[in-house]
Order: sequence, then structure tokens, then C-alpha cells
Amino acid sequence: MIIKIENGVPRHPLWRMAEPINLEIKRGEQIAIVGDNAAGKSRLVEVLTGHYPLLQNEVHYEFSSSKLRLVSENLKYISFRDAYGPQNSTYYYQRRWNLGDQSEEDSPLIVLSSGELRKYQINKALASNPRILILDNPFIGLDAPSRKDFRELLERLTRETELLVILVLSKRDDIPDFITHVLPIEGLRLLPKMTLEEYRKQYTALPKPQLNEKIKNWIADLPVRELNDSDFYPASGGEILRFKDVSIKYGNRTILQPLNWTVHEGERWALTGKNGSGKSTLLSLVCADNPQAYACDIQLFGHRRGTGESIWEIKRHIGYVSPEMHRAYLKDIPAIDVVASGLNDSVGLYVRPKPEQKQICLDWMQVFGVEEVSDRSFLQLSSGEQRLCLLARAFVKDPELLILDEPLHGLDDRNRELVRQIIEQFCLRPRKTLVMVSHYEEELPHCIDHRLRL
Repeated sequence: MIIKIENGVPRHPLWRMAEPINLEIKRGEQIAIVGDNAAGKSRLVEVLTGHYPLLQNEVHYEFSSSKLRLVSENLKYISFRDAYGPQNSTYYYQRRWNLGDQSEEDSPLIVLSSGELRKYQINKALASNPRILILDNPFIGLDAPSRKDFRELLERLTRETELLVILVLSKRDDIPDFITHVLPIEGLRLLPKMTLEEYRKQYTALPKPQLNEKIKNWIADLPVRELNDSDFYPASGGEILRFKDVSIKYGNRTILQPLNWTVHEGERWALTGKNGSGKSTLLSLVCADNPQAYACDIQLFGHRRGTGESIWEIKRHIGYVSPEMHRAYLKDIPAIDVVASGLNDSVGLYVRPKPEQKQICLDWMQVFGVEEVSDRSFLQLSSGEQRLCLLARAFVKDPELLILDEPLHGLDDRNRELVRQIIEQFCLRPRKTLVMVSHYEEELPHCIDHRLRL
């Protein structure tokens, strides 16, 4: 036995599962905790790690073969948020450009892409030689070669050492073959532990869910906004963005090689490339969040950057979501206020929505299936529910340009498919343009008609 919980009930009511937790993890087992968004995966992990104290019985650990003495030394947990760098209120806006003149080896963490940060955090945890390593959705944000290498590394470590790996997964296809047992969670209930073979037989592939026809029609029937040049927007079919020999450097490190790129209204682009290839930096130039845009030959919506426009004139036409944005939302405020912040393009400044704004926020939260959590604190939601709220935030003002950087991070299989269909349905409407980043080919909507690989 390495971990054992008997009739575990967290002290705080908000932390409790639907039933007391009974669990034993034995030596030689490698575990995957699998369940849908909001099923209770994170609650179970917080109990396993001792962050949620129990009413009576404590979590029992057995680290007798380890030379480390403290639980905190033997057990390392990398949560969804931990993978994107230190917690501070300036993280989102300083992420890319608050840098010195360091070599690539000595670069501060904020120069790294989200995928590189995940690899860094995982390597840092492994370097301390823990007895137990718990990873929350460790494969998201990694390109295909990195996912393959990481699986092989974990398999080798579990084979050659006594490391116990516990993976928390929303995507069933991400379960590696070295996993021996699965802990399924449904509706805040921990189901009996089963072998990986038993799990794969019992949980066969389900038919793809279909977006509700009522939601499809609601999206299709949204009014088309009248636009002209005075709205800082080109004529129908015009250029949405144009990059001419755009390159970005931070100190000695080249993030983006000279790039020429033109996107016309109505095009749907897939932006791909390995971790660290410059995808998120490129999108920060488009979204007016990177000051280096003023030193580059960039046109947005037919206007050259730095010719008198404000960032708000740009942002009013853009709906945006990214891993970095998800990491930036740390306020204990109602989820609907987070969605409403998309109406004002703000991160960190929140205003209670007006009645007419509240209804449109609720409508989009219903589209993404999170209307029932509208009044709950954003920080009390699961990472999947948070991501769905941020997607609603990106769509809430009916933007002409959608910038979606890994939008399906942390979503379960059902929500991944439904969100993909929502994106497709939205892009069927006139004057809509899409740029989407994903390391999973199957996540890309069928409407993609252009590709750019960095």
C-alpha cells in the first residue's frame, strides 16, 4: 500500500464528494483518474495531496523505500494552473515581453511557450525524485512529438524506478499503455478501481454528440452587424490582417522568423507548429497585446498599426481565448462577470453586466452548457467549466475575428466535440474569420480552409 483512504469526508462541505472516499493504491500500480468536466477529479486529488483535510480519518501514506521524509517531498502535484507559470496579477500582459538580454538557456520563464512551460514544470518535479507524481492533464499543450516522448519517459521511469504516477485525464484517448489501473469518477462519485483492460472494455467509444438544433438555430439567427471603414473594419471580403516580414526577438532568442501572412475576411485558418515555434507570440501581435507590433509592418482590419488607432478599436472585433488568458483569471467573482468582461475586452477589471448584457451572457453560457454555474465563483469551478466560461467570453460580443489558442484545453470528450461544432456553426455566418491553434488534428473544425505552420 502506498496511499489509503477510509471513509474520507472533507471538512468543508464545498469540498465533499457525493459519497465518502474509499481508496487504496498499491505498490506497482500506475493510476489514471478519468472523468468528465466537473465530475470530481480535482476534488479527489486535493484529498490525496492533503489540501482538503478530512473530518476524521487522515490520508495514509507509505514511503518506506524513500530516503525523503516529508509528504511534500515524496508527493509532487502539477495542477492545470501550475503548468502556466507563477501566480501574479501581471502575468497575462507581461508574459511575452518583460525580458532581459539572456541566452536561451538562462531565459526567464515568461519567454517560454505554454507547452515549453509544461515541460519545464514536469522536469522540475521529476528532478526532486518524488515517490508519487500527480499530473493534471499533462499532455495538453504539447505537440505530437513531445506527447510521444513524454509518454515514453513516464513509461521508462515507472519501469525502472519505484515512481507512482497518477494522471488526471479528461480525454480518454490520452491514457498511456503503462497505466495499470483506472479510477473512474462520475457525478462526484468515485467508482471502483479497475484495470486498464477492464476500463477499455467497459468504456468503449461513445457516439459523437450532436449540437442541439435549437442552439444551432439561435447562433444562425444572430443579427449581422453593419460595418464600415469608420468602424475600423474593411469592406466585405477585405484584408483582416497582413504581416510583412514580421519577426520577433527577445534578447538573443528569435521567437518568430520573418513572416509574410495575409488573412482575408471569411477565411478559416489553422495555425500549427511545435512548442516554442512562435504561435502564441504571433497571436499576441494580432490581438494588440504585444507592444512589438508597433515596430513591425502589421495591418489589422485594413489599418497599419501605430497610425492613431487604439487597441480598443482593434479588440472590439476580436474574440480571444488562450491558455495564458485562462491562467490570468484569478478573481473570486461570479462566472457571469467573467463572461461579461468579454463585452469590454478587459482582463482584471470587472463590472456587473447591465440587464440586457446579462441576458446575452446567459445565452452564450447556455450555448456552452455552463448557464447553471453563472452565479458561482469562477475559482470554485472545475478547470473544464472555467474553460467553457472563457469560451463564452470570447463569443459574447459576436466578434468578426475569432482567435482561439488551444480552445479545447482540459475539456472532456463530449465538450470537445460540442465546442468544435459551435465553432463551425458560428463560422457559417457572414463576415466571420477564424484563426485557431491546436496540437490535435481532430480538434480542428471541418470549416478550416487555410493553414500556416510555424
